[in-house]
Amino acid sequence: EREAAAAAPLLAGAPGQPGEGAVRAPDLDSLWDDFSRSLAGDHRELLAFLAGPGPGLQAEAQHELDVALRTVIPKRSRRCPLAAPRREMVARDVLRGTVTFLPLEEDDQGSLKVQMSNVYQIQLRRGREEWFISVLIFCPERWQSDGTVYPKPAWLGRELPARLARWSVASESSGFKSTLSLLPILKYSHTYQELKDKYKHMVQVWPEVTDPEKFVYEDVAIAAYLLVLWEEERAARGVTAKQSFVDLGCGNGLLAHILSGAGHPGRGLDVRRRKLWDVYGPQTRLEEAAITPSDETLFPDADWLIGNHSDELTPWIPVIAARSSYRCRFFVLPCCFFDFVGRYRRRQSEKTQYREYLDFIREVGSACGFHVEEDCLRIPSTKRVCLLGRSRTYPSAAEASVDQQRTQYISRRRGCPAGLSAPGPAPTPPQAEAGSVGVDCCPCGPPDGPGALEAGAEGRWLPGFHPRDRAERVRNCTALPREFVDQVVLQVANLLLGGEQLSPGSPRGGSPQTWNRGASLSLAEVAGQLDQETLRRLKRECGGLQTLLRNNHQVFAVLNGRVHFRDWREEKLQEEKQPE
Repeated sequence: EREAAAAAPLLAGAPGQPGEGAVRAPDLDSLWDDFSRSLAGDHRELLAFLAGPGPGLQAEAQHELDVALRTVIPKRSRRCPLAAPRREMVARDVLRGTVTFLPLEEDDQGSLKVQMSNVYQIQLRRGREEWFISVLIFCPERWQSDGTVYPKPAWLGRELPARLARWSVASESSGFKSTLSLLPILKYSHTYQELKDKYKHMVQVWPEVTDPEKFVYEDVAIAAYLLVLWEEERAARGVTAKQSFVDLGCGNGLLAHILSGAGHPGRGLDVRRRKLWDVYGPQTRLEEAAITPSDETLFPDADWLIGNHSDELTPWIPVIAARSSYRCRFFVLPCCFFDFVGRYRRRQSEKTQYREYLDFIREVGSACGFHVEEDCLRIPSTKRVCLLGRSRTYPSAAEASVDQQRTQYISRRRGCPAGLSAPGPAPTPPQAEAGSVGVDCCPCGPPDGPGALEAGAEGRWLPGFHPRDRAERVRNCTALPREFVDQVVLQVANLLLGGEQLSPGSPRGGSPQTWNRGASLSLAEVAGQLDQETLRRLKRECGGLQTLLRNNHQVFAVLNGRVHFRDWREEKLQEEKQPE
């Protein structure tokens, strides 16, 4: 037998704390010892599978394994409605380039033991010139697929190696925290599923023009995060009263509605009333009001201030929270990039604009006297990093002196020398440059237009702040004349077909089995063939060509900056190939 070293278990729990139903390291040692003894006795075939000879090593050579215990929390689906967590031991053999997954099950006495079915192994081998990834199953005839944690063997063999190869060459570090690093993941998963079941009907009654599935399930995920965070906070403080909140820039109001429905007293404020507000009952308090940071916009009765894609209010929320009361905390999920006045201007080219802006909001929170924490949410968006201020860096008696420091910081920020920024207008977020008002960018207009730099009313903390207009300008190509849109669509289609002319009344020729796939062109190549007046008109309305093409998704597919005809036969095949 080979020696085994039990590593610290990877569990579904808060950082530094064991998860629910955790198995501690001494118990893991005992579990592995029992398993090792069974290999030498009744399960020699599994021993051979686990310790098969590798290149350059003798089969009988003894060396150390890294063994960890992990809890897998599957998503709930129609095939697996209960989605019970599964535990498995993971044995990593670095010298042989293998990782073996050993599922665990409980016997009648509640003791864990290795389940001999569903054992599989991932191997990494190097040939003369290439690396190879293989997935091996121990006793495939005993494999039991549940459609979630254990898919069908065909999927393991066909799909998993390709994904592993893709992940292995991806960037090692994203520069962000791991997802849900501040929460017990199992508790979050249960809360999210409960809220998803409770509010999924909102997708059917959604009266807004935005994508209902994206916004409903994103707000459900954010609400689940906050509810678990607040539950953990109450337990740590030894209190039972639920936290109060104010959601600044609440938008459609769904997040405030869910939090209120969970028993948290609070309200949402936004400069513009939404149609969806009429769907909620009277227990959801939503107010149409413009927020201008000043002595008149403090919330001393609120435990938490929330900024969910709050745009121009985002950098002000830590300031408002700090000045509202010493016990007030904040949660912000930044999206569009705003400074205290106007658009945020980049200062560090070695960072991405998103990373730099997150660091700026963290700096604001620290300047306001908060211990600022960062976490990644599990939401359908690339802008999913949140920042939290849950505690202060100073005692309450020092509030007056710290507030002077806040004022000085804001004044210095407003008076930053222009030399620190790139010349010209403030850069536009990447999504807006691409011309798409979509899942990752709020359809907001810049507040640094006419009147943005004029002196504010008495009591304002910084003259020049200008909340967005109450009437929202449509900037997603939907206001363009139909004739103009059709003209651009036909021009792009002609380009993809290499100059073959189309017209709205052209008869369909050829066999229905023939299909001219056309070319795949970059957006720059397409834009280069359009006249400048057309491009300027698109830019004024939505920021570029890409939005118009995506609006006509029944004709075109835009992926990774390239456009081609959408083949709906392939779409159907992709649906049929979903993991089983």
